[in-house]
Amino acid sequence: MTELRVEALSFEDRLREADLVVRPGETVGLVGPNGSGKTTLLRCVYGTLAATSGRALLDGDDLRAMGPRARARRVATVPQESSAEFELTVRELVALGRSPHKRFWEGDSAADLARADAALDRVGIRHLADRPYPGLSGGERQRALVARALVQDPALLVLDEPTNHLDIRYQLEVLGLVRHLGTSNLLALHDLTLAGAYCDRLYVLERGRVVAEGPPQDVLTPELLRTVYGVEAEVMPHPRTGTPLVVYLPSPPAERKLSAM
Repeated sequence: MTELRVEALSFEDRLREADLVVRPGETVGLVGPNGSGKTTLLRCVYGTLAATSGRALLDGDDLRAMGPRARARRVATVPQESSAEFELTVRELVALGRSPHKRFWEGDSAADLARADAALDRVGIRHLADRPYPGLSGGERQRALVARALVQDPALLVLDEPTNHLDIRYQLEVLGLVRHLGTSNLLALHDLTLAGAYCDRLYVLERGRVVAEGPPQDVLTPELLRTVYGVEAEVMPHPRTGTPLVVYLPSPPAERKLSAM
């Protein structure tokens, strides 16, 4: 089991001295309005951005000091957007998740392709294995990227809006799958009800700063939603699961008219 510890992490003016912990086996969610710093924090963790100060430690090892291959053996990422410009089949794309564990010149073995097929089964798109990746829909591409992360055998899984483009069935299936992988997970989500249902703890970002942290039922309050998101909402326990159910309240007609101007 792996622990991620983020200490006073900053990037220019987009992220400001963020502290965060993902304990072994925990699923931690990042929530906050657009532009609050969620994606910036994730990119500093998985290495596409170099933090201007602070550090991210994986079991005490500084992620920034690791080479790309060493980091990829321990951290798998599912980015918010991905290029569809390369001509690979879905199976070939997913098998790339084994690359950090092989020598540079090694091709895909039968075992690699079998693992790719098993991962495609888990995300529900095995029937697309021989299709060109660029021809997939946005939701199908997202599931293929999750499958690629699975075959990477990560200790830490980092996901940026993994439910983008997915219909509700696959939103629930992907988040349920992530939660039960046995990895430590850090993910950014927009849907607060899903975040409350699938995350052990939440960190709320606003203008690059962490402004709240804790279990979802402690963090997702009407007061926080009013302050951070500028919306009125009721938050109640889900009648079956007890997790926070966020119900947004419509603004008065005069406020809607003003916001539209």
